[in-house]
Amino acid sequence: MTFTLVKEAIRHVDVFVFLSQRFLIASLLLLLFCLIRKRPLTLQVLKRGILLGVFLFASYAFQTVALRYTSASNTGFLTGLSVVFVPCMGAFLFAQPISRNVRWGVVSATLGLFLLCTNGTWRINQGDFLATFCAVCVAWHIILTGKFAPTSDIYWLTTLQLSIVALLSTIVARWSGRPVLVWYPEIAWTLVICILFATVFAFLVQTHVQRLISPSHTALLLCMEPVFAALYAYWAANERLGLWGFIGAVLITAGMVISQVSSTTKPLEEMPA
Repeated sequence: MTFTLVKEAIRHVDVFVFLSQRFLIASLLLLLFCLIRKRPLTLQVLKRGILLGVFLFASYAFQTVALRYTSASNTGFLTGLSVVFVPCMGAFLFAQPISRNVRWGVVSATLGLFLLCTNGTWRINQGDFLATFCAVCVAWHIILTGKFAPTSDIYWLTTLQLSIVALLSTIVARWSGRPVLVWYPEIAWTLVICILFATVFAFLVQTHVQRLISPSHTALLLCMEPVFAALYAYWAANERLGLWGFIGAVLITAGMVISQVSSTTKPLEEMPA
């Protein structure tokens, strides 16, 4: 939902002003909840939250700047390539096994992303490199969340990373000479939805469930984001998906389903030759 809503909101305010207000209020709400819970904040969780926050902010920043130099379709496709980077980086850096079905799921989802986001055509722009850096940052965020979540307080971990995004977004907005603590009534409804559902709820859920599923599965599930974005845009803004976009959505969904079958199979490394 937020793709369509945020697209309209940033017509009225600067992107980093919007991000600052969104993540500042979200982190304050979570901070209040953490204080009510009276669970101690450890130094380890503090370091982990800061690191996750840096990668999360970098993904937003690279994506935002990339949109100035390349198309939204290219940016959407390249950002979605985190579905490729997550299993590859996990296998190379942390020796995480990749099952056969996850590999096929990644191939299907990547092809689907290309068709959904680019409608089957793609012109390379200089901003494509920035969008690729965004995908790498998203991949790092997913991988590290998977490593940190099982042994961290998920409420403090989520609060800290959102606070870092708020802090860095505020710094960028102020550096650009734009006031942050200003009331913009035209984006109030968008802020409410983004803060409560797309930030507090979404990141708490992601942090929690990454205790239970692998980073590769998480990345594949997040590939459904552009599919839902297209469906909501069709309903709310009368945007048409087109044949290639529809095929892409089907391939992404198929990739997600195929990857889930791997939970009942052995990784390739454990299979007999």
